[in-house]
Amino acid sequence: MGGERNAAYDMFDADPASRGLGVELVEAADGAAVARMRVTDTMINGHAIAHGGFVFLLADTAFALACNSWGPATVAAGGEISFVRPARAGDLLTASATERTRYGRSGIYDVTVTRQDGAVIAEFRGRSRTLVDRPAPADARAPEV
Repeated sequence: MGGERNAAYDMFDADPASRGLGVELVEAADGAAVARMRVTDTMINGHAIAHGGFVFLLADTAFALACNSWGPATVAAGGEISFVRPARAGDLLTASATERTRYGRSGIYDVTVTRQDGAVIAEFRGRSRTLVDRPAPADARAPEV
């Protein structure tokens, strides 16, 4: 992956949800991306493990960064996740997204979430759709898909 700034970086700068939860953009280029997040005490569920929604959010963010690295605004058309192992408070999770294919305005991306010891936490597959209309970030209207 190259270190050049692209549309994924602009999208991430305008993403208070991911940044507010401590997600960091490590790199994004050419249909691939890496993002990471530290699991905090407030992300733990009643089983004393990371709530799956936070793991999904990290994977979804890496997916969004990968599919937006090409430039045209692209959103999720769908996604699914398989949880492999639990994460715990203090774990540093890394989500690595890779483009599998793009066809027309659609794409398929795979994301592997690992913790600091290299253990796989989750596998995510996302389906993307490039937007017909890309509004300016300050424009609150919903673009056509």
